[in-house]
Amino acid sequence: MYDFPLTGAQKSFLRGQGQKLDASLKLGKGGLTPAFFTELQKLLKAHELVKLRFLGAERDEREVLVAQIADEGRCVCVGAVGHTALFYRQNPDPKERSVALPA
Repeated sequence: MYDFPLTGAQKSFLRGQGQKLDASLKLGKGGLTPAFFTELQKLLKAHELVKLRFLGAERDEREVLVAQIADEGRCVCVGAVGHTALFYRQNPDPKERSVALPA
């Protein structure tokens, strides 16, 4: 499991940033495919913060999917409300980071 410690203030900051984002990735009937994870990795590398929209998944399914995406996608879920979830992974290269986390 990917573990990146974030404080409550940092998660709150990221959720605030996520409100301005459009869902850049959608999860439909196809489920969690290798192509989905490839696209997720590409988006995390480019933007660090990715908003995901669930299409047609029930509430209990979404909870399981969020945990599975965070685990297999090596990212942290910073918030999930309704049919959307927000995932974050810091870029290892400080020069390429697009999100400046508060201390």
